[in-house]
Amino acid sequence: MVLELGIIVHSVIIGMSLGASKSPNTIRPLLAALTFHQFFEGIGLGGCIVQARFCLRSVVTMALFFSLTTPIGVAIGIGISSAYNENSPRALIIEGVLTAAAAGILNYMALVDLLAEDFMNPRVQNNWKLQVILTVTLLLGTALMSLLAIWA
Repeated sequence: MVLELGIIVHSVIIGMSLGASKSPNTIRPLLAALTFHQFFEGIGLGGCIVQARFCLRSVVTMALFFSLTTPIGVAIGIGISSAYNENSPRALIIEGVLTAAAAGILNYMALVDLLAEDFMNPRVQNNWKLQVILTVTLLLGTALMSLLAIWA
């Protein structure tokens, strides 16, 4: 559930960033990057929810929150976009702090809740081939997500 909370906060902040953007040159690539990002984040969260074996009500609630948080963030971003100058020092500082918070939340969740559990699994610890495969796929996934950052 902590992972879900972190992803919800992250999704709202990222949605606000998209909603507050005014230039089509910023919106188009950000929308493409966020679409891929949210897709893979949803797959990861779905896998964790399945492994946790929550009851149906909890699963539906978590899926609903995940589905609604980015659009809510976009609505908030649209609402605040007319109230501030996006190039002012205050707006840049606030955007930087919110973006850093969102990234920090996801990094913490990925390292503590997801990767640690996978890499510390006794089945992985006792199989060096599996360790290599996990490490290579982790680095490949990191590289692909970094490529998305070019357009974000």
